[in-house]
Amino acid sequence: MMLPGRLLLSGLLRSASTASSAPRMPKNICYWDRWTSCYFHSTSDYSSRTAGLTAKEQIDPFALIKDQVSEVTDQLRSMVVAEVPELTSAAGYFFRAGAEGKRTCPTVLLLMASAVSMDMTDGLENRPRARHIRVAEITEIIHISSLIHDDVLDDADTRRGMNSLNVTVGNKLAVLAGDFLLFRAFSAAVALDNIEVVSLLATAVNNLVTGELMQMSITPAQRCSMDYYLQKTYYKTAALISNSCKAIAVLAGQTTEVQALAYQYGRHLGIAYQLVDDILDFTGTSASLGKASLSDIHQGIVTAPILFAMEEFPELREIVEQGFNDPSDVKMALKYLSKSQGIEKTRLLAAEHAKLAADAIDNLPDSEDQVVLNSRQALKDLTQKFMRRTK
Repeated sequence: MMLPGRLLLSGLLRSASTASSAPRMPKNICYWDRWTSCYFHSTSDYSSRTAGLTAKEQIDPFALIKDQVSEVTDQLRSMVVAEVPELTSAAGYFFRAGAEGKRTCPTVLLLMASAVSMDMTDGLENRPRARHIRVAEITEIIHISSLIHDDVLDDADTRRGMNSLNVTVGNKLAVLAGDFLLFRAFSAAVALDNIEVVSLLATAVNNLVTGELMQMSITPAQRCSMDYYLQKTYYKTAALISNSCKAIAVLAGQTTEVQALAYQYGRHLGIAYQLVDDILDFTGTSASLGKASLSDIHQGIVTAPILFAMEEFPELREIVEQGFNDPSDVKMALKYLSKSQGIEKTRLLAAEHAKLAADAIDNLPDSEDQVVLNSRQALKDLTQKFMRRTK
């Protein structure tokens, strides 16, 4: 089954999205043929920069923005109400109390809003702040829509430690719920009355579709390409948060340089997050992940740890090209992975992207506002928190 809502919306909005035509791989991403020079220096540099902070100075990003994220969560539940009760129930499945997750996207975006804001007046009566909150809501809705559609495509059974929506209500209603969420997201985006922001969000949706199609139509040679994997990862995981971070800076009235830094932070944070996710798929448990472990390789999806293992053991290439269609191939690939440094090298690559995300925050213009400084530190601490996560 395809993604009717995302495909249709992507096509309709593509003309309005100036950056959506042929999105390219960001220049700073480490390519397969030069990964050694790109990140072996990163771990010590990144650790030394944060080592001077005491436990008291470390800022919990989620605690710092907790009240505003709670406000976003409440608003999201009202935004997904439909005329048909069954659709309301399906669309609100991941917005229910206890099912909402950590709301990482809104947390990142609201911290970014404070980190780049030129007006620190708080409250919904402040129009810039209200618009930033609305971008956080829109991004979370698009994110949930993509998860619902992905679970249908992957025939997934679980999500966040509970039954996936497609298992609960069936594929048809799940797809319609995802489509409805996209409608709600872009209805809210249009109300922002900013063409550039709508274009950025449209680009993100287009990238989500492109990444999914890249995964579905992959060739044997592309399965073995780190370049292809990283580009797909950017589209599927990092494009939404990076474009939304830039949208925050646009609405803050910031310069193109600050907008670019906000985008770079989201881009590298998203890639680092996915690389750690790839590691956890091999090292985590179903209980900790909230979904089946080893799910990618059993679906024939090749990720960074296997690609790095293949560099050490070229004989693994033939197995990778075949897409793990034979269960014995999965067993053999895991055997090679266990003998390789694939997990360690993936972690180092994730650390480099986490470092680049933190560097983007460090390069923002100087500020003496303590709220701004705290938010920037929280964004940097978030990169470390993602590196340490176990689920």
